[in-house]
Amino acid sequence: VFGKDITLILILNNLSFDRKTVKVDMSASTVLYTRRAVAEILKATTSVDLGSKQGKHIRLKIPYSYYGKYLTTDKRIQVTALCEVMHMHGVKLLVEKTIILEDTNIIIKIPRRVVVNKAVTLEISYANPLPEPVDRCVLLVTLMNQQVKIRLARLAPRERSKIYFEFTPRKTGPLQLQVDFSCDKFSHVKGFVTIAVAPA
Repeated sequence: VFGKDITLILILNNLSFDRKTVKVDMSASTVLYTRRAVAEILKATTSVDLGSKQGKHIRLKIPYSYYGKYLTTDKRIQVTALCEVMHMHGVKLLVEKTIILEDTNIIIKIPRRVVVNKAVTLEISYANPLPEPVDRCVLLVTLMNQQVKIRLARLAPRERSKIYFEFTPRKTGPLQLQVDFSCDKFSHVKGFVTIAVAPA
């Protein structure tokens, strides 16, 4: 989840009866959705001895403090591990994983019944998932082809807050509401719901 430390485990298995020593070069970078690297955030090398038919786990931790300021709006981190079996010329294995961090920031609550031409109040809840305060918070609400920009107070670390938003639907059928939350530390955290508007 965005704002939390990331823990990964690499599992190495020796499928032969011979002892093996494996050198592992691990790296992590923030990337765009096109997989183009933005910034390298972690580099580590370790060596593992594997006995006959033995398996071992290597734990890799990426703290939020490493990736936070380098993350793009795609919220992707590419992790690679190059495993080289020592004393066996040219035996290498590359393991890659792309992590897409989830947002759990926007929660939209709507009444059980929404009726055309009758005012309705929504509850929009938003949060700061980071271990540090955020400022210049803005909520952009898009509804019925109109956008409303709402400036919000700063949020303390891990704080959740809510606002109430009132509108009157003018026609029956499905209506899409989109919410976009931005601040000085991250931007474009989105949430949306489809509201079923019933006849009067």
